[in-house]
Amino acid sequence: MYLPEQHKIWLATGETPVYLEPSMCNRHGLIAGATGTGKTVTLKVVAESFSEMGVPVFLADIKGDLSGMCAPGVENKHIRRSIDTMGLGDFQYTAYPVRFFDVYGKQGHPVRTTISDMGPELIARLLGLNDTQSGVLRIVFRIADDEGLLLLDLKDLRSMVQYVGDNAKEYKLTYGNISPQSVGAIQRALLTLEDEGGNLFFGEPALDIADWLDWDEDGWGVMNILECQELFQHPLLYATFLLWMLTELYELLPEAGDLDKPKIAFFFDEAHLLFKDAPKALVEKVEQVVRLIRSKGVSVWFISQNPSDLPESVLGQIGNRVQHALRAYTPNEQKALRYAARSFRANPAFNAETALQELGVGEALVSVLNEKGVPTMVEQANILPPRSSMNAVEDSTIRRAISESPLGKKYNKAIDRESAYEKLEEARETQAKEEARLAKEEERRRQQEERRGTVTGGTYSRRSASSRSTSSRSTSSRSTSTRRKSAMDKAISSTANTIGRELGKQIVRGLFGTRKR
Repeated sequence: MYLPEQHKIWLATGETPVYLEPSMCNRHGLIAGATGTGKTVTLKVVAESFSEMGVPVFLADIKGDLSGMCAPGVENKHIRRSIDTMGLGDFQYTAYPVRFFDVYGKQGHPVRTTISDMGPELIARLLGLNDTQSGVLRIVFRIADDEGLLLLDLKDLRSMVQYVGDNAKEYKLTYGNISPQSVGAIQRALLTLEDEGGNLFFGEPALDIADWLDWDEDGWGVMNILECQELFQHPLLYATFLLWMLTELYELLPEAGDLDKPKIAFFFDEAHLLFKDAPKALVEKVEQVVRLIRSKGVSVWFISQNPSDLPESVLGQIGNRVQHALRAYTPNEQKALRYAARSFRANPAFNAETALQELGVGEALVSVLNEKGVPTMVEQANILPPRSSMNAVEDSTIRRAISESPLGKKYNKAIDRESAYEKLEEARETQAKEEARLAKEEERRRQQEERRGTVTGGTYSRRSASSRSTSSRSTSSRSTSTRRKSAMDKAISSTANTIGRELGKQIVRGLFGTRKR
């Protein structure tokens, strides 16, 4: 609950109230705990408080129960007990401004991005490519960028990969080796991605992250909820997509330094998926984004079962921690329990390791940064109840919210404009026609040479004609090859000019290879 008079977030109550300092929220946060211990309640309380103080929020809704934030809560005995024991005399249920998004376009505005926008690093991660295959994919993107070919959807990328593979010899000296095996592996991975629904979320109109930075008429920050129940069935796709969103925020926002409150809060549920089987280079870049995005005014909250799910390099960037109960039945779970307990600043009043096994639902160990940026001693506290509904709303309510949203006209209808696929197909057709014409010329020239040899007669003349024919075929072959390449280059040049005029500038890529707008 946001307390305007104190400019603080009242998060929980133990021996004393526990407050989050808005100016320290861009030092990020962690909400951890076993399943069913109250992580969702904590997430909602923090998100609601951000909205109340005028901070827009992004939330990934994996279980489908965050949609209730657009409706006021309904009292039950558990909430009433919390209200009475915490002394929340002025507690009021309320609804929050919510906009719904859905990659598959069923429970929200469709969320799309283009292949060029996501870039080679994240696409390679999404496709599960090895180092060699990832290198070839980077070459494909580099050629597309150099040629001014903006890749919008999967058919654009498939067509570009095929084009680069077909012309590997011409590109080898400039860009490096492009093996047919790697090209084939990339094409197979793209087909698998398409089967998982990749054709739905790669395309236009692409999501403009700036649309998240919005407020209602009362100045409350809009909650942007991404419906993830279906998306979460593909964990790698889910993690990569959210990482792209976070990266887009990093690239979009200017340096802001220390602020009184964040510009936006980003909640990443099931955060361990971001790092599962991730190569070291990717983890290092994630750590870099988490470290640097703080100065852009972004508060990132990771939600996971245990702090050990996150790499230490990332965990070290997190200043605000809420740890719900953990279960420790196996040696690995006991090790994780000790790890979680030792990550707090110790409180001599109790043993954190013991407390973590005895916490009830809605209770947590909490340590936050004070106004000077110093971690407070860990407190055993009860999390405040949320003011919005704990239950998912009816589909009709979501449909009404979607229809009333001002973003409907911008995102609801897909666009398939002329792009690399169409231009490369046009170039191939042009090349095929040119090859057919050259083949006819070659055949006509061969027939003329044969007729000359027949008319002249004699051994010497036939040999001479044969020699001339061989020389002619050799010269013609070189000429044909040159003219074929010229026809393709002409078509590609036309594509580059068309898209180049639309871009207005050279394609520039950021930290993760994502395109800078």
